[in-house]
Amino acid sequence: MIYEKINISEVNSNLKDSKAFINAYIPDNSEEIDIKKKRKTIIICPGGGYSMTSDREAEPVALRFISEGFNVIVLRYSVAPNKFPDALLELAATMNYVRKMSEIWNVDKDKIIVSGFSAGGHLAGSLGVLWDREFISETLKVNKMDIKPNAMILSYPVITSGEFSHRGSFDCLLGEDASEEEREKLSLEKLVSKDTPQTFLWHTFDDGTVPVQNSLKFATSLKENDVPFELHIYPTGVHGLSLCGETSARKDKVNHINPHVGTWFKLAVQWLENI
Repeated sequence: MIYEKINISEVNSNLKDSKAFINAYIPDNSEEIDIKKKRKTIIICPGGGYSMTSDREAEPVALRFISEGFNVIVLRYSVAPNKFPDALLELAATMNYVRKMSEIWNVDKDKIIVSGFSAGGHLAGSLGVLWDREFISETLKVNKMDIKPNAMILSYPVITSGEFSHRGSFDCLLGEDASEEEREKLSLEKLVSKDTPQTFLWHTFDDGTVPVQNSLKFATSLKENDVPFELHIYPTGVHGLSLCGETSARKDKVNHINPHVGTWFKLAVQWLENI
């Protein structure tokens, strides 16, 4: 397996001041199996309220996806005091870079998926709804189609800036003094279009940090725009469950062990079979 840590400033020279980086996990192909195999690639955006990026939603998730045969990239994006659009530009640059590395990393360029947790779900979803905006392609000097995700997996995502907002995420993303109008411009359910990628979403009904209405609102907008999606609402479970098992549980947090909710991963992999 290839493992590399790459600074975003090396991924795209137009982000030379970025301190963000990616961790790339690229399984080797085998003569015995298929030396020319092209793999689906997952780009993971860990959560952390745009104030940090969680270890629990990074390498443990990467290793599970690798075990299912995917290439995996974990993006450790810029957080507060950095503001929008820094993290979004870093994710877009990562998407473009993965496509550029298709021959070296055996990437299927038409099957690159962004996966985000909590605020990382907001970041992943932001690329899904904003990938065709001029300010991104012009800043990075890239082709718009090279930064479009082919699909998204959003896990208990921050979506709305309205009534059910996780205000802390928007405070870190835009600054505490940002106006409601500025926040509304990044309320993702209002930005969905027919060009938004197909999406897999999951949430828990009683999430006390990021209300379940975030996923419901996004799913409703996808339906209104005829964008295919799969949505799973589990009856109970705390926020930030990640893989819902010991490999990703916070120390001494027994409520992070939730085998029923943990079925989301198998369901997501099954859903990806048709991407």
